[in-house]
Order: sequence, then structure tokens, then C-alpha cells
Amino acid sequence: MKKLWLLIAGIAIVSCKNEAPVDYAIVTGKIANADKNEITLYGISDRSFRNKITLSDDGSFVDTVKVAGQFVLYQGRNATPLYLKAGNNVTVNYDAKDFDNSLALAGEGAEISKYLVAKGKKTVELTGKGTDVYKQGEVDYKKTFYSVKTAQKELLNAATGIDADYKAKEERNIQYEYLGKINMYKSYHSYYAKKKDFEPSKEFLSELEGLDYNNEEDYVFSPSYKSLVIGHYQKKASEALKNNPDLDRTITMLKICGDIKNQTIKNDIIHETIKYPITRAEDLEALYAAYKAAGSTNEKNNAEIEKSYNTLKKLAKGQPSPKFVNYENYKGGTTSLDDLKGKYVYIDVWATWCGPCKREIPFLKEVEKKFHGKNIEFLSVSIDEKKDHQAWKDMIKEKELGGIQLFADKDWESQFIKDYLIQGIPKFILLDPQGNIVTANAPRPSNKKLVEMFNDLKI
Repeated sequence: MKKLWLLIAGIAIVSCKNEAPVDYAIVTGKIANADKNEITLYGISDRSFRNKITLSDDGSFVDTVKVAGQFVLYQGRNATPLYLKAGNNVTVNYDAKDFDNSLALAGEGAEISKYLVAKGKKTVELTGKGTDVYKQGEVDYKKTFYSVKTAQKELLNAATGIDADYKAKEERNIQYEYLGKINMYKSYHSYYAKKKDFEPSKEFLSELEGLDYNNEEDYVFSPSYKSLVIGHYQKKASEALKNNPDLDRTITMLKICGDIKNQTIKNDIIHETIKYPITRAEDLEALYAAYKAAGSTNEKNNAEIEKSYNTLKKLAKGQPSPKFVNYENYKGGTTSLDDLKGKYVYIDVWATWCGPCKREIPFLKEVEKKFHGKNIEFLSVSIDEKKDHQAWKDMIKEKELGGIQLFADKDWESQFIKDYLIQGIPKFILLDPQGNIVTANAPRPSNKKLVEMFNDLKI
């Protein structure tokens, strides 16, 4: 604990000595009875932000943050909303075994975070913790969330120490949150009330009419407004696909993005549209051309996508596959990718915590059985963290997994994973007997196209 406060003091001394404007916030505190030795600070305003913070033996921690906006400090089921900007020094203390009653926020700039905590509690109080609220009929549902909106505005107006600029933005955000709940009613009510073909009345959705989808300030500040805007353009893309279902969904969305008036909003939605689909593109050149035509002017985003594009070009059909060396083999010893040359190799990148990965297991076992003794190896590469090594072993035994079961050397940071630009799992890859790529985006075992592909290759 002494080292912690020395660090904070050192930061303050350096800042005073240099007399430079402070461009960071400090988050510090102590968690009693923590079940892990780290917590994570997630960005809500900037979803790419994620800091893992190590706890000292006594549960204390400190972190500096140069990104301004809304965050969540998260460990297990305990989540603390925070709002941070340069110059803030916010302290977060709580007992992990009694989070709701023990959470205490203090320090310079903590007022907004306190308001966000109170806002969250009031919302749960009025809507409940479960999903029953989404089973309500139109009148009661709207009445519930109108009361939430009213209560949130009252909390905001009563809060002290919050500047007028934030209050103005947050008041609009509360309205966007309300409209977001109205907008999601169709899908949520259909699912939770088990009404497959449910359609809300036109009057129910009338408050969404005339919404301005080009407000840059609100797009940057309000996650709810951002969701409404993205949903608006996704709806346009879906309507275009209804008229021509053979169109590529991502390319269609990129064309829609080209018509967005506000450049900041356009840049962000273009990036959100392509950053994951590009790693699974069946026609990389067409997708990249559509991205370029959409008109992003964000240099950082453009550099990121261009880097992905150049990497993925190396993963085209016929290119030598990236390699891995000496991955742990469940049956003993180690295995390198070159050890498998001479046969086709169907690679499944997965993890024990991944639900979609586990849903593919029965289908994978069926395909393995169908092609047993053929000129193909079925290789599963786990990217579980080292702490889950035993869970990996246990699941292989419990599920009676076949094929070759390997454990990657550095989970998501494994070079093989980076070389294939894998950003989501499960991921399936097919290599030929020479170790060259047949496809870096092979069909899943549950997709009948996989067996058709194997048959076409005469495996």
C-alpha cells in the first residue's frame, strides 16, 4: 500500500515540476475479499479501451487513464460505472462480498460516477433484474420506461458538482436510452413473450420519427444514440437485401455508409462494419474495394484495415500457411504444423469458455467419423489461457474429443493466431497436403458445405 501512494505522489510531483497540463485521470482504490488479483477497466465511450489492473496483496490498485469518457470497472459480477476525464482522481472502494452496500466513490471528479451508480440502481429498482419487463404489453412497457426516464432526469437535476455541459448531454442521452428501449421492444418482446411474428403498433414507434441521425456530439457521447444511428443504417441495408438477397451484407452496408452526411459518424460506422467481416471475407478484393469507395477519412482506421487487408492477402488460396512449433499435445509431447504435412489438415481454433465452439463439437465428431481413415487430419487448437489448462484437459476427456488436440503457447497472443488475424472463435481453416491454404475461412462442421468441400477435393 505504501508503494501505491508513493506512485501517486510521484505522479503529482512530476506533474507540478514540469508544470504541463495534466492529460490523464487516476483511478485508485481497494477491493476487500476480491476473488481474483486483477480487475478490468472497460471503455464504454471507446470500446477498444481495455486495461487489466493488478491488485496488490491487500486489494489496493492504481491506474492512469488518458482516454476520456464513460467506463466500467469490472470484476466478476461486480461492475462500477465511472466517468473519467483529464485531472480526475477517483477512488473506488468496496467489499466484493457485499458490493451493493459497500461501494464508495470519492475524489476529484467522482460526482458524475456517483450519479451513474445511482442511475443504475434506480433503473433496476423500476424495471427489476430479470427479463419480465420485456413481456409487458405496449402500454405498460412504455409506461415503465417513461417512469425510468423521469426518475433519471430527477437524479441528474439533483446531482451536485456536475458541470452544465455534461448535464445537457446526459439529459439528451436519457432520452436516447428511452428511445432505444422503444426501438428494441419488437425483438425483445417477440423473444421473451414467445410471440414469433409480433409487430408493435405504428403509434408505439411514433416517438422515433424525425430523429436526427447526424448529431456528431451525441454520437460520441451517448452509446444509446450511437446504437440508434447504427441500427438506422443497418435497417436500410436490410431493406436493400430484401430486394436482392444475393448481395453481400457487408458490402451492402458499406454502400449505405457512403451516404452518411456526418464524416465522423461515417468513419466510425464504416470501421465497425468491416473490422470483423474482413477477417472472414470470401471475396477479399471486392470487400476492400467497397471499403475504399465508402469514403473513410480516419487515418488510424484506414491504416488498421489496410494492414488487415495486406495480412489477409497472404492467406489467400495456395499461399503457404503460417506455422506453429511445439504446441502441447494432449496425448503427450508436442506437435508442430509441419509434422502434419502429407495430409489435408482441418484446423479448429477454439476455447473451453466459447459457447459457439462447444456447439460445433457434436458436428465435428460426426465429420471426423465420416472421414476416418481418409487423407485428412482433424486438428483442434485451444487458445485457452494457462490458468484454464486443466479445464482444457478435462473437457477433452469429458467430451471424448478426437483428432489431434493441441494447446497454443500464448492464447490470443500466439503468433499463429495473429498471423491468421483471428479475432473471433470458432475459426476453421483447411490446408492441403503441402501445407498450403485451401481456405482460411472453412465452413463450420455444422455447415453441410464442409462435407461437400471435402468430397469435391476427393479427400
